[in-house]
Amino acid sequence: MSIDALKNALPAYAKDTKLNLGSVTSTSQLTEQQLWGTVLACALATRSSRVITEVAEEAADYLSAEAFEAAKGAASIMAMNNVYYRATHLIGDETYATLPAKLRMSIIGKPGVEKADFELWCLAVSAINGCGRCLESHEKVLRESGLSRELIQEALRIAAVVNATAATLDAEAALSPAAV
Repeated sequence: MSIDALKNALPAYAKDTKLNLGSVTSTSQLTEQQLWGTVLACALATRSSRVITEVAEEAADYLSAEAFEAAKGAASIMAMNNVYYRATHLIGDETYATLPAKLRMSIIGKPGVEKADFELWCLAVSAINGCGRCLESHEKVLRESGLSRELIQEALRIAAVVNATAATLDAEAALSPAAV
């Protein structure tokens, strides 16, 4: 049980993170594919080897090979897009928004899974990466596809909890006597 391994590894001071990790992965109203694709894409976005390894092991039990690859694709394309679109937004000159990005993004048009599922994963990764422009864009597409605000909020909660898990475990590893 990979999520259980992560929960068991969290220190006492991270009890809230531990409880939230259990909650977001066991009481979700998302479909199984939406849930585990979100968890996997978020784990990849954290860049934490331990979290990626543990989550990927468990996600493989719930996702088809195509969905697993699409979740990886969502994390990859958002690693690029979140930097680009966040930067063009933060510059403050709206002219940049009118210029063509000239970046290949074909996976967004043909992700290999239902478009709404892929958009949900992109939204969650964008939350971790802090790109407001991408969050707005993906949320709009999700709402237009019929996803409720409550389901979108679930993906944001998953992003927050997976990110907190990674930050805590990586910090503990860095602070351990063996790492010093």
